[in-house]
Amino acid sequence: MTADFLIHNTSEILTCAGTAPRCGADQASVGSIARAVVAAQNGIIVFVGTEDEWARVGALASGALVVDAHGGSVVPGFVDAHTHVIFAGDRREELRRRLAGATYAQIAAEGGGIVSTVKATREASDEQLASDTGRRLDEMLHCGTTTCEAKSGYGLDTATELKMLRVVAAMAGSHAIDITATFMGAHEVPVEFRRHRRAYIDLLVGEMVPAVAEQHVAEWCDVFCETGVFTPDESREILLAARRAGMKLRIHADELGASGGSRVAADLAVRSADHLIFIDDEGAQGLARAGVVATLLPIASFYLKLGRFAPARLLIERGVAVALATDVNPGAGYSPSMPFAMALACFGMGLTFEEALVGATINGAYSIDRHQTVGSLEVGKQMDAVVVDGPAVELIRVGTPTIRAVIKKGHLVAD
Repeated sequence: MTADFLIHNTSEILTCAGTAPRCGADQASVGSIARAVVAAQNGIIVFVGTEDEWARVGALASGALVVDAHGGSVVPGFVDAHTHVIFAGDRREELRRRLAGATYAQIAAEGGGIVSTVKATREASDEQLASDTGRRLDEMLHCGTTTCEAKSGYGLDTATELKMLRVVAAMAGSHAIDITATFMGAHEVPVEFRRHRRAYIDLLVGEMVPAVAEQHVAEWCDVFCETGVFTPDESREILLAARRAGMKLRIHADELGASGGSRVAADLAVRSADHLIFIDDEGAQGLARAGVVATLLPIASFYLKLGRFAPARLLIERGVAVALATDVNPGAGYSPSMPFAMALACFGMGLTFEEALVGATINGAYSIDRHQTVGSLEVGKQMDAVVVDGPAVELIRVGTPTIRAVIKKGHLVAD
């Protein structure tokens, strides 16, 4: 076989190959191959195996790109399955207030939080949003993210939600990172509807969802099911409207309290229930029965100073597939780094390194329905990879560069 791209001189490749999603004991299955190479043609993997095997069956095309791992390791490109990367404005002053003791709820009640970002995003032009978003995506790429999900939800009116989703579409067509779009008009009840909640839900169901579906600008719909935001019944109504319109479903669930979101997730068999900091054993069993992925966001717990993380061990023990994501956003997702999310998952949620890696790759890919093309290093999938400067476990060292190179579709996109 002939290849126009090759990574060689590795200590090992952790392929994460096989079926998706990974549940239970299989969450730790990373498919290590010592002293391996991975080769691709036209951005698609054609060979993964040992150096000796490649020497017998492979050949490089003229002008092929050869990446020397210098004895380091290789893992699949990271899949960040939950981000709010599209927004305008700056809420770092709120971070300073939280460090001084203010709570997220207190700041939101005073007009900060999501409402503050909504104002800035409504006022921003498409060009400004694209410029700001491109910078954040660049940061994610340099941290090894090659595929991500991106939500609207800082517009909370039809025009701005569509503006955000247009920007997602533009970035998906121009940036190295593959992006899938999520409509999240149900991120908060806007200030102008606080005394007329029912009218806002009617707007979501009757105008926003149909407009998004008609313009084909979102693959997914998400709802923030949380006390003081959207109730389980409201969340169910909005999600069912989106499903009827052809969108796939995800949900913010049980983040700040036992909101009932995990029950909605199980009842509707959504693809992913996210956050889950306050999920209980019954909720975990419900997700397992319904085949719902738990997408966990330890960076949000860290920056919100919640004092607890999602019970990842409970979820794995109950047979729920666990994915990881950064939750990049203006109020709590201050790190674009999937390796940082993995480190917190290991030391805050009790995952092994292997479980965290699967959560950041193939299970993340399944969470956004991209597992057929990304999330593992195996023949027929995109040549998306991260070259680590040393053993793969180096990724969870914080504060030192451990990524030697990032590969997207057989191109060197960061080094």
